[in-house]
Amino acid sequence: MPELRKRQAPEPATGNFTKRPNSSTTNVNTKSGDVDRQVAKNSKIAVGEIINSAGLGGEIETHEGAKVTLQSLLDECGRSNLVIFTYPKASTPGCTTQACLFRDEFATLTESGLKIYGLSKDSPKSNTTFKTKQNLPYALLCDPKETLITAIGMKKSPTGTIRGVVVIDKAAKIQGFYQGGPAATVEYVRRFVEDSKNSRDGTEGAKPDYVAEDKGGQIQADVAAQVADTAQELDN
Repeated sequence: MPELRKRQAPEPATGNFTKRPNSSTTNVNTKSGDVDRQVAKNSKIAVGEIINSAGLGGEIETHEGAKVTLQSLLDECGRSNLVIFTYPKASTPGCTTQACLFRDEFATLTESGLKIYGLSKDSPKSNTTFKTKQNLPYALLCDPKETLITAIGMKKSPTGTIRGVVVIDKAAKIQGFYQGGPAATVEYVRRFVEDSKNSRDGTEGAKPDYVAEDKGGQIQADVAAQVADTAQELDN
């Protein structure tokens, strides 16, 4: 009878590992100028983190074909905060709603010191058509290889882009991060502006759960938009 040999257990891996935080909602005191920040599960960035903006996300293009990086976008912002909202596909119903809501709020948001960009994996041609047709006042970023989309935690598994928004200040510190529907992403930025203003004024405004609150049927509209986008992506 052949001799049975006991298999040796593999040796434990060695090295330095950083345990990342679990999915959570980070509640930040509005007296410091922050609102409640939702941190996505498996995100590669977290609110309060200072990122390596010089290398994060690699090189992408604007809708006009100009080469840019996250660092060059921050340099262009100067003292303003950089706002990047992500959308799955140009000219689909939900993405059109989201882009047009940012368009309609553009003056109010930018006069408070924000620089706004849209980001998707669409080509410059598709995003140029989208921008022109919808008369969007901000630049659109094109990331067909999803390098920046992935780096900021907006990559959908196994493929696609999560709708959301990230706010980064001049020091490359993440000031805001949220994933949600078309109207909710715009409302998140609006509340970011409102809470930042309250902080500068030395006042503390009310802090309702604005994401969960269904103002004028926004939640139902967002869900319908997400379903329409998914259906169109499947058709394509």
